Amino acid sequence: MKKLPIGISTLAKIMADDCVYVDKTAHIQTLLDKGSYYFLSRPRRFGKSLLVDTLHQLFAGNEALFQGLHIHPHWDWAVQYPVIAISFGSGQLANRAELNEKIGELLRINQQRLGITCEEKSLSGCFAELIRKAKDKYGSNVVILVDEYDKPLLDNITDSSVAAEMRNGLRNLYSVIKDNDAYIRFAFLTGVSKFSKVSLFSGLNNLEDITLDPRYSALCGYTQTELERHFGEHLQGADMSLVRSWYNGYNWMGESVYNPFDVLLFISKGKEFLPYWFETATPSFLVDILFFADSSKLSDRLASSAAFIIRPVNATRRRLPGGSFI
Repeated sequence: MKKLPIGISTLAKIMADDCVYVDKTAHIQTLLDKGSYYFLSRPRRFGKSLLVDTLHQLFAGNEALFQGLHIHPHWDWAVQYPVIAISFGSGQLANRAELNEKIGELLRINQQRLGITCEEKSLSGCFAELIRKAKDKYGSNVVILVDEYDKPLLDNITDSSVAAEMRNGLRNLYSVIKDNDAYIRFAFLTGVSKFSKVSLFSGLNNLEDITLDPRYSALCGYTQTELERHFGEHLQGADMSLVRSWYNGYNWMGESVYNPFDVLLFISKGKEFLPYWFETATPSFLVDILFFADSSKLSDRLASSAAFIIRPVNATRRRLPGGSFI
């Protein structure tokens, strides 16, 4: 019986540890065939980071990791692309100075991995130089992957002045992507919220939002078929109608999926029905916002930095048997 990939978000570790891997590369192939610039919003602990890493390994040409997966015979393994990977998932940044320091750190990590030294002093200048030099060095256009693109902003969403600083810093970074289109093969940004393009992406109007695209509803999470195929042995003895009632029902205008974190913890904890995701992965920014008793004060705070337009992502919300909601 394969191990459960609890807390693992890298494809190489999943394969090396002989963990269950649900193959999503058919969806990835569709993405690559249809376009080059994408944005995806999904809840925390829903497999976004693993998806981003899978894209990284694919473009980097790590063929051994994809043996037996859907995309393997459909990919040109002779071509490798330089990948710039940026993630704001770890830590909490309290001000613009800390954000700038983090961005600088991420750019240095990518320079070291790609064997490139940037001379530009500004962060945006360094990012642009890194893209151009990566294209020149490797002879292929660059792939840009951004995970948790919105976390620095959401961590400070109830403080409008700090949030405005974070927005401006992130916009300064992301605007580089638009200005270097000629050097970019593919760009993918993911997070838990959807900010308006005007507020954060500053003209990156070729970024296709696939959050509510029915074709990609099952890009993250487990479908019923995937659950039965990959976890059937682990779920022996479980009441599958109850499993479905508790953990299925997430839907982004297409096929419904199970919450992967709930499924993995349900199996790991002896098949006890509990709202595992809700207890550990509820977005803190929603809790912070709901904490404000005076809704007019909250509205004033959010309106004072006109950029914060958070558009809701409509996934199915279902009452759990225990009385809480997903």
